Amino acid sequence: MPAQPLDLRARLLCIFVPFAVGYFISYLFRVMNAVIATDLASDLALGAGALGFLTSAYFLAFAAAQLPLGILLDRFGARRVESVLLLVAALGAALFAIGETLAVLGIGRALIGLGVSACLMASFKAFVQWFPAQTLPQLNGWLLAVGGLGAMAGTVPLEWLVAATDWRTVFAALAVACVGASVLLWRLVPVRPPDARSSAGRETPSLGRQIGELGQVLRHPWFWTVAPLGAINMGVFLALQGLWAGPWLRDVAGMDRPAIAMALLLIAAAMTAGYAFWGTVATRLSAVGGSVRNLALFGVALALVMLFILSWQPPRGMVLLWMLYAFAGSAGTLFYVVLTRSFPNRLAGRVNTAFNLLIFLSAFALQWALGLGLQQGSADGAGYDPLDYRIGFLMLCLITGLAMVWFLRGCRRYATTHQNRTESEFDA
Repeated sequence: MPAQPLDLRARLLCIFVPFAVGYFISYLFRVMNAVIATDLASDLALGAGALGFLTSAYFLAFAAAQLPLGILLDRFGARRVESVLLLVAALGAALFAIGETLAVLGIGRALIGLGVSACLMASFKAFVQWFPAQTLPQLNGWLLAVGGLGAMAGTVPLEWLVAATDWRTVFAALAVACVGASVLLWRLVPVRPPDARSSAGRETPSLGRQIGELGQVLRHPWFWTVAPLGAINMGVFLALQGLWAGPWLRDVAGMDRPAIAMALLLIAAAMTAGYAFWGTVATRLSAVGGSVRNLALFGVALALVMLFILSWQPPRGMVLLWMLYAFAGSAGTLFYVVLTRSFPNRLAGRVNTAFNLLIFLSAFALQWALGLGLQQGSADGAGYDPLDYRIGFLMLCLITGLAMVWFLRGCRRYATTHQNRTESEFDA
């Protein structure tokens, strides 16, 4: 599409919608193993540790892509990068659909993670370039809500599809969907964002300079004040929603597969509502000079309380507690806004992907570690000891609490000197 001025409605259609489609697919891939975990374990004779590793291979590949992805997004643009990577996801889904061994399925799962690694970050990069800064929290919230719809599709609708066909057919269909999303992005998204046109006469920064600026971001104290809490909060949630919530509902709540799928649907719906709620509140709060950082902290603290209650496995209201946990924990995505507002716009890709790297490393490590812990108390892999879930969840609470203490101490230390970044700090 040739570069030309676009009004807000056209930008939503040509920019928001194509990136939202990609993120919908990305989130569906992320969570679907929670529903098909029993099928994977029985078909491939997997224990909890192997199942946790197979599922978290998505997170590992996703995390490994983040730092180079940030440079690629800032250098080549969101449209090009995500269009190409979605084809990699299509290859991974096709491989997963035909794989017969743990090694082949692991490679397929890793290629899926690599292929969708740009879906959220490319969207955020495009939004920073195409939309006013004051609208970013709400746009980000809408996008994350679309991801929540993907999570919802990975529950009851996925259970229906797997029952009607099988999990291999579903992955084959998703491979085709990835190709379609890639074509949609390439055809609809404009080639040049406004900031690229306005700076057309500038010299393109060298790769060495881009890497150097990434180093400045990674060395900055404010980044390391904000990022750990956001990464731990989101990592815990991704590890649970993407896999272990399903087995927990089976082993602790005593639910069968249809009931688990419905519970996961309600949890995803609560998360989706949370994304929209926190993004809207943050936008309105910003308009009156309020603190998005404090709003994010409130949500994370509320999620910690819900997770602590869940760790003690109350006999009633389990699904409601999971829903409240998902709703509250979704506020952690506001830390993306907190960080990108503290650095120049041209670094948005590198800032977001550096943060995303920590999130997905956290998700990979926690999902795998929880599986290893559960496996110790399982003789046949058919179910896990509720006591082991309790210990694992309490450890997740402890890690989150320590990250919150780190964040609060850092905020007091750097509040007046490190929250605002300017272009001049990166032009030397």
